[in-house]
Amino acid sequence: MTSHLVTRRAVLLGGAALLGLHFALAAFSQAPATPLKVRHFDEVKGYLNPYFAQNWMLFAPDPLADDRGVLARAQCRDGSVTDYHDVTTTYVRKAQKSRFFPSRMSRLVSAPMQSINATDPLLDRLREKHEDDIAKDRKDGGSEVRLMPEEQKAQDNAVRFLSRYSLTQMPDACGGDPQRIQVRMYVRELPPWSKRNAPAKAGEDTVQVQDFDWLKADELR
Repeated sequence: MTSHLVTRRAVLLGGAALLGLHFALAAFSQAPATPLKVRHFDEVKGYLNPYFAQNWMLFAPDPLADDRGVLARAQCRDGSVTDYHDVTTTYVRKAQKSRFFPSRMSRLVSAPMQSINATDPLLDRLREKHEDDIAKDRKDGGSEVRLMPEEQKAQDNAVRFLSRYSLTQMPDACGGDPQRIQVRMYVRELPPWSKRNAPAKAGEDTVQVQDFDWLKADELR
């Protein structure tokens, strides 16, 4: 009887120690940067990922406040161009109709769209701080901020993915043999929640449109 109690107590103490170690590693991963954290961060990250990763995605710190989507059109071998195809709406509606088991196909579009406009926060602060100096250094006099090579590469990859995905959503375009694909991204600003039921006024519906370069369909397949 005594040995049984000792074994049970040892199991409980061992489990409590492992649980305490787990929470200690999770807290360590969120602690401010220190030489100790830099030295052991890879080991801690290897333990936490992928099941115990610590992030704020669950709480949506930056929820969308606009209606955004992707349109795509194709250029045929004879030079004609098709109408724009709505790539986004179909899967968004499917997700809205199934609240308990929604389709995640819409994320194939939303994630690259966020990557297109995503820039490094530190670089954004530096650009904002030195906005006047950057404008003076621009030889062409343009106001558009030049992206760093890593930012430009991420944007190009996102556009390429959207073009490839759009191609799969238009199987009948140009008789099934399009030559090139062009993607258009739109962002429509939504009214504040307090004014969601107010009648829309002329000129208040602002839509920003961004057209990307044509890409060869053969290189997207």
